[in-house]
Amino acid sequence: MRINYIDGTEFWLDRECETLWAYWPESCTLADTLSYLLGPVLGLVMRLRGVICLHASAVSIDDRCAVFVGSEGSGKSTTAAAFAREGFAVLSDDIVGLVERDDEFYVIPAYPRVNLWPDSVKLLYGSSDALPPISVGWDKRGLALGEEGGPRFEQRELRLGTIYIFSDIFAHPTENIEPISKKSALLMLVGNTYAASFLDANQRAQEFAVLGRLVARVPVRRLNPRRNDTGVSELCELIREDFVGVS
Repeated sequence: MRINYIDGTEFWLDRECETLWAYWPESCTLADTLSYLLGPVLGLVMRLRGVICLHASAVSIDDRCAVFVGSEGSGKSTTAAAFAREGFAVLSDDIVGLVERDDEFYVIPAYPRVNLWPDSVKLLYGSSDALPPISVGWDKRGLALGEEGGPRFEQRELRLGTIYIFSDIFAHPTENIEPISKKSALLMLVGNTYAASFLDANQRAQEFAVLGRLVARVPVRRLNPRRNDTGVSELCELIREDFVGVS
């Protein structure tokens, strides 16, 4: 399989999904290439290997995992970074890989960084320049995890406790966090899986079956962060209290 980017960067993956090659033109840097590799490319490799991946971020609360699912710009990375600022460990940002074992679901730790848009950096740290860009010329900024004295990174697989799906920006909810039916949860998760267009019919059927078991065993809640203009610290506390109550 060959993956091409508009800037000329290419990745090649063998049929067994075991070996990956990369090429980048002189106009690109290693940091540019790693940004592709550590995000969408490895997410695709995981999917082709049979790992269910969600568009999500994940944090550790009481040795279990809270997962924030949503489209780009919904606030999942900002919420994960806000939890990191509060002293909680982050497992993954943007792509969350899930494994099913012994009738439980676990979250796989990913690369130790949270990628944030400048507006989110300003919201959390007071200035959009408070964090370095993930690569020269890129808008997104990187919050490094696991470095001495910095935000924590969780290196262990953790049992999945609760999934929070970010609501549509035009929704008019009555609560900051509310339950949803298993049917709605399943449809929302199917709509937020990663690299689904690369899967064949069999793989999609398997994915649907796995997600069906997931919503039957794991609480799925709708998160409405824009209700009452809830601040990020207050939102973290609301999530933590809800998580402890339902997980």
